[in-house]
Amino acid sequence: MHISEGVLSGPVLASGAVIAMAGTAIGLKKIDYDRIVHVAILASAFFVASLIHVNIGPASVHLILNGIVGLLLGFAAIPAILTALLLQSIFFQYGGLTALGVNVIVMAVPAVLVHYIFLPLLGKSSTLTFAAGFLAGLFSILFSSLLLGLALWFTDENFFETSLVIISAHIPVMIIEGIVTGFCVTFLLKVYPEIIPVRKK
Repeated sequence: MHISEGVLSGPVLASGAVIAMAGTAIGLKKIDYDRIVHVAILASAFFVASLIHVNIGPASVHLILNGIVGLLLGFAAIPAILTALLLQSIFFQYGGLTALGVNVIVMAVPAVLVHYIFLPLLGKSSTLTFAAGFLAGLFSILFSSLLLGLALWFTDENFFETSLVIISAHIPVMIIEGIVTGFCVTFLLKVYPEIIPVRKK
């Protein structure tokens, strides 16, 4: 789901960079430094998940895992995702430095949203935990696809059909991400509950 270099317009790139910088500043401020290892682990998982990808026009399809990163980190997901995307851009030329801000927004904003929407369901029961993880994974990809489509459309309205293709291509990814995220959070709650910021009653 990386947007390549030279695709987006200047205003879209500038807007993405500004919003990404603001979000990163908030995320760094909200990081609990007792949980910095968790941030590093999840940033690494996000980095690895995106290495296997299939190109579709100006973007690519691959597992993203921004749902589980956002679910477990909240605003701290923004600097975690920024770090992973920056390294991918430098080492593998996925996306690009000029499009980094937009790519961060496309993947990190949905991650933060699912944190606040689905976190309260974690830990109530195994069924609700899996459902929350599944929906977090599914909706994070759906929201990311929509944001990517909007970025392309704001660049040029002729990208509308490309945006629809990208969103459609990610439907299987939404389902797979939902299943993976559901199983991951259920498993983590059993074996390593400290990584899940379940609100105390």
